[in-house]
Amino acid sequence: MFVAKYSITNKILKNIGIVDASREVILSSPLIPAWEAKFRKEAIERTVHHGTHLEGNKLTMEEAKEVLAGEDVIGRDRDIQEILNYRNVLRFIDEVSTQISGSPEGSGYVVTLETILQIHKLTTDKILPEEKSGRLRDKQVVIKNTQTGQVSYTPPPAAEVPYLLEDLINWINSEEAKEVHPVLKAGIVHYELARIHPFADGNGRTARAVATLVMFLDNYDIRKFFSFEEYFDENPMDYYLTLQAVSNQLVIDTHERDLTPWLDYFVEGVAIELNRIKERVKRISADARIKDALGEQVVLNERQMIIMEFLHRHKQMQNKDFRKIFPDYSDDTVLREIKFLKQKSLVKKTGGTKNAMYVLK
Repeated sequence: MFVAKYSITNKILKNIGIVDASREVILSSPLIPAWEAKFRKEAIERTVHHGTHLEGNKLTMEEAKEVLAGEDVIGRDRDIQEILNYRNVLRFIDEVSTQISGSPEGSGYVVTLETILQIHKLTTDKILPEEKSGRLRDKQVVIKNTQTGQVSYTPPPAAEVPYLLEDLINWINSEEAKEVHPVLKAGIVHYELARIHPFADGNGRTARAVATLVMFLDNYDIRKFFSFEEYFDENPMDYYLTLQAVSNQLVIDTHERDLTPWLDYFVEGVAIELNRIKERVKRISADARIKDALGEQVVLNERQMIIMEFLHRHKQMQNKDFRKIFPDYSDDTVLREIKFLKQKSLVKKTGGTKNAMYVLK
């Protein structure tokens, strides 16, 4: 059976603490349904964009959002298809996790080879030839540095792939793995799938998707608000070099490979993402029932909360921003909401009518 060798460093301990503390705040914070839906929608958009951009997709975040909304976008057919495919992968994960929600043991859902093949098939639909989509590779591949052309990593031979996957899947479903913290378990699964490199293409997206599924199966979906792909995509070189450095360790047996450097990196990314989400959730929860200058409790509606959220994130708002955040409402409607916030001493206006600027008071 697959054996994961790693050490629990102080850095891992600290970041696991941040993860668990952030998770607790996110799960316990009251949010109105509209904000719950908004956070989940944004998590999908960030996961789809950064998860594909990390692999070379040229579409911007805004273009990815437009594709997800069913709008026409000028871009490579492959890039557009990758966006649609990864959304379908997330839907598959959501369907599986919805089936297990509420069960104390995660319903006993067992990850199988078919699970991984299905995720890969959804990932590469209409991108790879049909005979390669959802199928294990049948030949040796190498990973090259795109800048130098040098081989940076050589995955295991194709003949070993089925047996390596079987070992990993057995470990995922084992009693031993149940004792591993869900974030560490997800990081281990991500790494090993990337190392095995079981497919001709789409390995990175498949590895991250399976890692996400593993967290969800361990009741770590965290309201489906998070996306660790954004952390990876912020500095892709760190992501790939950390994976390759671990994979290229000189060991006689694969069980001797030390995953600690990768898990240090992976857990830190999850901690940063969840801490970021935690702060937003706390702020929105506080803004939902905020006191004005006179000490009166003020209940904000959805549009007013969106304005407060925008000001927290961007520090200021101009009239030209109205269309960006409220495409379905008139400027007069937005101005009425801002007027209310001004009256409650939450927002103030600076500048003249044409150059009006709104900031938090």
